[in-house]
Amino acid sequence: MELGVNGLNAKAAIAPEETVRLARLAEELGYRSWWAGEHVVLPSPRTEASPMEPTDPVLDPLVHLAYVAAVTERLELGTAIVILPQRNPLVLAKQVASLDVLSGGRLLLGVGAGYLEPEMTAVGVPMAGRGERTDEYLDAMHALWTQRAPAYRGRYVAFDGVDAHPRPVRADGPRVVVGGHSPAAFRRAVSRGHGWFGVATPDELAGHLEGLRRAAEEVERPARLGRLEIIVMQIPPVDADTARRYADLGVDRLIVYPLPIEDPAEVAAFLERHAELPR
Repeated sequence: MELGVNGLNAKAAIAPEETVRLARLAEELGYRSWWAGEHVVLPSPRTEASPMEPTDPVLDPLVHLAYVAAVTERLELGTAIVILPQRNPLVLAKQVASLDVLSGGRLLLGVGAGYLEPEMTAVGVPMAGRGERTDEYLDAMHALWTQRAPAYRGRYVAFDGVDAHPRPVRADGPRVVVGGHSPAAFRRAVSRGHGWFGVATPDELAGHLEGLRRAAEEVERPARLGRLEIIVMQIPPVDADTARRYADLGVDRLIVYPLPIEDPAEVAAFLERHAELPR
């Protein structure tokens, strides 16, 4: 089981010098991956569903990860997650390919369908149909990354007679990770993702794994995707026994989330403590 860290494109960790220090520390401590979340805007005043205060600073994940790529050598760089329906898929495909090339193929594109209605409304995307839109966008981006003469026609995106280079480092496009805990998200992970990203305790994870097994009986998994990687984040600090339970459940990547993210020194101490977790 590999270890990763999420959340450090927000709050006190966003200063350039702190990003450099913490990213290099994580790499030195043996963390395999560094993940960044996304919220373009947040409800103000804060609503019950919102994960953060509207005044909490959050850097764009792709911009942040490009900066981290430049100051590290081995860390894999993941989005956890990009809210895909809120993005133009062709523009995002170009950004993703650019970051993948600049990082030497280290990008893990984590995506989700979104859940925060005020944010989606402000961006101009209806909540209705966001799942179908997410599926189409993934398929359209894959076409642009991999087809000799890229073309796609769907309900939400259509193009032909265009091309975009550079292509991602991998001939089949960057590795895609699908986040979410709904039956639709499980089916999307099985049919379109190299991995699944969830937020769960070990007890909750058992139910999600069963959901993924059911999804595998309902939808076809392309051979090009290989085995579905299981990536799980726990927000409270993780102790050794909990880490062992995740490993026993078959987790491939355990992602930790430093709290609080108010003091970079406390974040560094968190990284040092959690680097010793059994894997």
